Amino acid sequence: MNEQPVRSASSAGTPSVVGKRLHAFLDAERVADDLRRYFAIGLPPGAGVFTGGWFEHLAGGGDRQQVANRFTAEDLIAVQTLSVTVPAPVALDLLEGPLGAQLGKLLRDIPTGTDLADADASAVADGSPAHQAWTLLKNQRKVGFVIAGKLLARKRPRLLPVYDRVVRCALGRPPSFWTELRTALRENDGDLHHRLLDLRRSAGLPQTLSALRVADVAIWMAHPTPGHRCP
Repeated sequence: MNEQPVRSASSAGTPSVVGKRLHAFLDAERVADDLRRYFAIGLPPGAGVFTGGWFEHLAGGGDRQQVANRFTAEDLIAVQTLSVTVPAPVALDLLEGPLGAQLGKLLRDIPTGTDLADADASAVADGSPAHQAWTLLKNQRKVGFVIAGKLLARKRPRLLPVYDRVVRCALGRPPSFWTELRTALRENDGDLHHRLLDLRRSAGLPQTLSALRVADVAIWMAHPTPGHRCP
């Protein structure tokens, strides 16, 4: 992938590479236990060691109605739980500057409460408000595709996935990750999407956790490459 999440999709009727690879991670015997450990399900208070367990739910979530169309300080802290930090000048611009105003206008046109599996293809297409927001963020100094993607995943957790170097290594570099993942989630009458929801339930995770986050954590916990580095 050229560090760009949206453009082409797998041809109709052909099982997607992204889908095959993600199914393989979900087939792992330990996947439910990995999810419970990551989110500290069944562990005593304070026993959890993965700060990313707070990413979607910190301060009520980045997509709650009051803040869905603007970036907040809580959003900046939330992305830090995933081991990235928004550079201070960009953070200030997001909170109180023209960058935040520009992104606010784009966020108003990005659906909330819609799963990627159910979204129209135009929601993640080249030139869509989501793509424009991602491009605007990515092009900020010292931001790049990883931080841009995590910021948008915080604001639209059900629609826009985390796509960082771990996920890229595990699932590959399609010309359009958002579009390819949407295709994979919709294949076979949405089998992969429903499988993620079933896994969320069997692991005892909250129903408010997005299917995309279940997939992301399953990959991150099981990724076999030492230090999550690709060859």
